[in-house]
Amino acid sequence: MSISSPMSIALDEAELAFRRGEVPVGAVVLRDGEIIARDGNRVLELNDPTAHAEIMVIRAAGRKLKYERLCDCDIYVTLEPCMMCICAISMARVKRVYYGAKNIQDGAVDSGVSFFAMGVCRHIPEIYDGFMAQEASELLRSFFNRLRKFTQD
Repeated sequence: MSISSPMSIALDEAELAFRRGEVPVGAVVLRDGEIIARDGNRVLELNDPTAHAEIMVIRAAGRKLKYERLCDCDIYVTLEPCMMCICAISMARVKRVYYGAKNIQDGAVDSGVSFFAMGVCRHIPEIYDGFMAQEASELLRSFFNRLRKFTQD
């Protein structure tokens, strides 16, 4: 399975989140090429500030695999993870992280905090960025433009 396939699915989940009125971020967990979990942000729907796409798929993958560690799993997410999500990814021992768009405001991998550069975690996954970044960025831009327009009307 090519990298673009799971990222395309993550982007589909981001579009579903957009339709629900959520910030359009989607994520997918893969193990041996099989999709274990897929979801998008559900913060508003669940009234839960921790219901980011990454957290949702980590929880679902753990339940499905009946194990809290995702050592042989990869996560694909449309936006660079925030501090909360990258900590959860590290705690879950995810093997690789693939993300799309940079998260200039809240990113904690390459932008902002750069969590792994701090040297305070036990597990550092392999990180790959820029996958379908333009599509993910356009979806986010569209969402926030619509939100600004709505609040101005």
